[in-house]
Amino acid sequence: MNYVIRAAKPGDLQSIYEMAKLTGGGFTNLPPDKNALRAKLERTEASFASDKEYPSDELYLLVLEDTDNGEVRGTCQIFGQVGQRWPFYSYRIGTDSKHSEQLGRTFHAQVLMLSNDLNGASEVGGLFLHPAARAGGLGLLLARSRYLFIARHRARFGDRILAELRGVIDEAGGSPFWDGVAGKFFGMNFQEADQFNAVHGNQFIADLMPKHPVYIAMLGEHARSVIGVPHPTGRAAMRMLENEGFAYENFVDIFDGGPTMTARTDQVASIKDAKHIEISAIAETGKDALVATGQLADFRCCFGKIGDGATLDSEAAKLLGVGKGSNISWIGR
Repeated sequence: MNYVIRAAKPGDLQSIYEMAKLTGGGFTNLPPDKNALRAKLERTEASFASDKEYPSDELYLLVLEDTDNGEVRGTCQIFGQVGQRWPFYSYRIGTDSKHSEQLGRTFHAQVLMLSNDLNGASEVGGLFLHPAARAGGLGLLLARSRYLFIARHRARFGDRILAELRGVIDEAGGSPFWDGVAGKFFGMNFQEADQFNAVHGNQFIADLMPKHPVYIAMLGEHARSVIGVPHPTGRAAMRMLENEGFAYENFVDIFDGGPTMTARTDQVASIKDAKHIEISAIAETGKDALVATGQLADFRCCFGKIGDGATLDSEAAKLLGVGKGSNISWIGR
């Protein structure tokens, strides 16, 4: 089968909605809500059409298409800059140290502090691969295509980039972290809060969440045990992020306590190592690579073979709609 990454279109709504219903909850960037997804597609269409050449509140939604049958089998998203429409909230894990002269002891307590430190960063997220397509490295294609998109549109993204990983969700679809921390202040369960955030944004967090630090030692054991821990299905994604140069720097999601990974944009491996060339010829031999072409709504990315002298194999050339003399970007697979 032949797969290509391309810009999402309004006609992809039903396919994306069907995938959203398979996520199992806690997936804020891909809510199983048609109106919210329709709004995302409208926003991404406007973002692709924008002429802004600087970081802004843009959303670029990409999909993985099986060109043999036209089915959409995956999705991923890139946000130009977070914290513009409403503040971007995280919990930052810090330390509160106190010393007693009488006891001759110093105590160090870990605390959760509500933070806007990541405002202004770009974000990669919303990566979901249909269960029927979880083979052949397609998750890697989805994930790394985002970095080639950034490399081809570098001026539209900030100097810092983040990725939020879904936290631990229990068998009933609830969040131990939410139940132990935020749920006590909001009068709604995790599923209700998660859906509300996906549709309306998280300003309600600013309205209702206490601003004082939360001492981790005072939380229940179940809530403490999941702080900074990714959902079991997100462990491979965490490894991929680490391989790209992302690191966990004690920021966690305010809803489910999942880890937020951060990196300097220009130090992300697939951005830093991307090569930008002009195709010299079509040839069938070469090294395995991810190859991208096109700007904004015309962006496309697929697996291919790059040969000596800047050649590209015919199958990838067909998927990308390119030929001799076309400009492409590529990274080793």
